[in-house]
Amino acid sequence: MKRELIVEWKNGGEEAAPALSAILAEIRMLLEMEGVSVRIVETTLPGDAPALLFNGVPIEDLLDGVEVTPISCASCGLCDGETECRAIRYGGEDYDMIPPDLIGRAAVRALEME
Repeated sequence: MKRELIVEWKNGGEEAAPALSAILAEIRMLLEMEGVSVRIVETTLPGDAPALLFNGVPIEDLLDGVEVTPISCASCGLCDGETECRAIRYGGEDYDMIPPDLIGRAAVRALEME
């Protein structure tokens, strides 16, 4: 049976940042070489903070030590100013954009949970 990873970018109407799109494209290519089907879905939820889910599970629930903290919308530059954004705290550092290595680890972890 072919395995599948569904990566969902939930957002308040903004498109995925070019860096996020590039990372997801690379993950898709690598996983598909291993026989894993990857589907990337963008869901617009007005008023909700952006979130990145892997097979329905948020990154903070997949990786130990990852915390989500709210930040002002002006920090990320993606939103329209009405949405509260989320930052990732990991290893004592805060990130407006999720680091590529954490995205990759979350994808692998989500597949391990199948």
